[in-house]
Amino acid sequence: MLSKQAAVRYEIIFSPEAEADIAALKANDRAKALDGIETFLRFEPEKTSKSRIKRLRELQRPQYRLRIDDLRAFYDVSYTDDGDGVVEILRIREKSEAMEWLAEFGRREE
Repeated sequence: MLSKQAAVRYEIIFSPEAEADIAALKANDRAKALDGIETFLRFEPEKTSKSRIKRLRELQRPQYRLRIDDLRAFYDVSYTDDGDGVVEILRIREKSEAMEWLAEFGRREE
């Protein structure tokens, strides 16, 4: 079993749109969102669960959705040539706006 120190640590980057989304949140929602992203995506961003992390089917981008209370963080996971993991946060939307955003900006698999 791997210890926390030995676990692969993913780099987390924010798209300009996600940075704007974070900045627009109320302070307590911003803290919750950043804490959730750090807690759930730093070490196991591809570990899906019934309620928290969901792999988005039939979409090329975004690949995943993270649920943080009434917020949804959409993100992709990629790997560098060295095998380092990178999580790119694409957007952070309110639950009520999430499906509309996905329908407009989600990219279907070819």
